[in-house]
Amino acid sequence: MAQEYAYTLSVERLLGIDVPLRAQYLRVVFLEITRILNHLMAVTTHALDVGALTPFLYGFEEREKLMEFYERVSGARMHAAYFRPGGVQQDIPHGLAPDLAHFCHQFIHRLDEMEELLTTNRIWKQRLVDVGVITKTQAEAWGFSGPLLRSVGYSWDLRDVEPSDAYDQINFLIPVGRYGDCFDRYLVRMEEMRQSVYIILQCLEMLPCGPVKAFDYKLRSLSKGQLKTSMEALINHFKYYSEGFFVPAGDVYTGIEAPKGEFGVYLVSNRGNKPYRCKIKSPGFTHLQAMNFMAPGHLIADVVTIIGTLDIVFGEIDR
Repeated sequence: MAQEYAYTLSVERLLGIDVPLRAQYLRVVFLEITRILNHLMAVTTHALDVGALTPFLYGFEEREKLMEFYERVSGARMHAAYFRPGGVQQDIPHGLAPDLAHFCHQFIHRLDEMEELLTTNRIWKQRLVDVGVITKTQAEAWGFSGPLLRSVGYSWDLRDVEPSDAYDQINFLIPVGRYGDCFDRYLVRMEEMRQSVYIILQCLEMLPCGPVKAFDYKLRSLSKGQLKTSMEALINHFKYYSEGFFVPAGDVYTGIEAPKGEFGVYLVSNRGNKPYRCKIKSPGFTHLQAMNFMAPGHLIADVVTIIGTLDIVFGEIDR
């Protein structure tokens, strides 16, 4: 949903529309669910690559629970299409909020168990400490972001620096490292999952009532009840799904704090219903280049450790 969010924000800024407050909080909730999903995948598969099997089993059990929340709001486990220009596709179903709060409280204990297995483990530290070190100068020069940038000591997080939606109403800490090695990147991601849990719990506590879609009917699909009683609503529905909506001319760049780093979308509109230009900035494309100066001097086995802490998804490298 993080990629959906960057694109949706770009369209909203070109349109100049306001998003209802309830939709803003729901977006933050699911963005943090996405962050936990990502970090669970990154940390546990990295541990598996290094030789630790148990965290993978723990982490993927928790991922299944989170995928269920995706499915309950959108019908899809992965490609949700839940964020829409003007809000979200629909409100959360009855019972989701207490179920999510229950998950958050028990997930903290799961994180404790994973850290008990890894953080002070002698073998784990031998494989990660002082391996794949990034300096502050290198992080700046290569344009790193996300956990890679924070692992060298920079407290830079777009949720805090350029908050969008309800992030400016939420309190959270930005975990940073000191040495920029593989172990620091692991610790940053573990603490970010804890902070995501605190953010979700705050959002659920502060979740306001109200609509979840913009009031402009050209930017939203209407309810089935309206479609059955109004010809104008039916026409609107047909035009929305067959033609979309037309966006004023202009261009915009929107960067968000995605789980892997800064994910940016540059959109150019020529008053059409499709972008004239859409350029996507993915963090992995930049981070993969770090292998060039991180791997020399280490063993071949350390390359697995290094690339695991970069959190690369090759689909975003060669697009």
